[in-house]
Amino acid sequence: MRRSLSAILFGMTVVALVSVSGRQTSPGAGSIVVLETAKGTIEFETYPEEAPKTVARVIELVKKNFYNGQRFHRAEPNFVIQVGDPVSRDVSRQEWWGRQGSGKPIGVAEVTKKRRHVAGAVSMAYSGTDRTTADSQFFITRRAAPELDGKYTVFGRVISGMDAVAKIQRGDVLKRAYLKADAAKF
Repeated sequence: MRRSLSAILFGMTVVALVSVSGRQTSPGAGSIVVLETAKGTIEFETYPEEAPKTVARVIELVKKNFYNGQRFHRAEPNFVIQVGDPVSRDVSRQEWWGRQGSGKPIGVAEVTKKRRHVAGAVSMAYSGTDRTTADSQFFITRRAAPELDGKYTVFGRVISGMDAVAKIQRGDVLKRAYLKADAAKF
């Protein structure tokens, strides 16, 4: 009986700690990317097992400070927010926002049935119909979007900051993107 009570108390403690932190990564999750915005901080885990080239490319761009200072060029209520176009740093060129990238497409579409477009899914955007043209733009779903499953590469999921995701509007600045492990370096 004592062992059962101890096991229950231990389990409750673990659940409480996870609830307090608000962060629970998925099995197989990789690096955590942090997005600092004026509306709050968003953290998302990455899925290198399912989308190795996509995750590697986004992490490479994060490390090069590519996303810093960009604006969310798309923010659709109850759907998605999107970032990753360097032209978005220039407010005078708003009509061109969402059309550019880093200039180096990933070259592969790593669409998997394992990862779905749940609320907070982080997925690669691409223009037209060719998924291999995905470059630097990614979006975060504000709600479950099963209509996107099988069409876009889900390479991450928000683990903290969905309140910030809900507040983002078109033109809001992504102040800084970095890997959580690199935070101590700043």
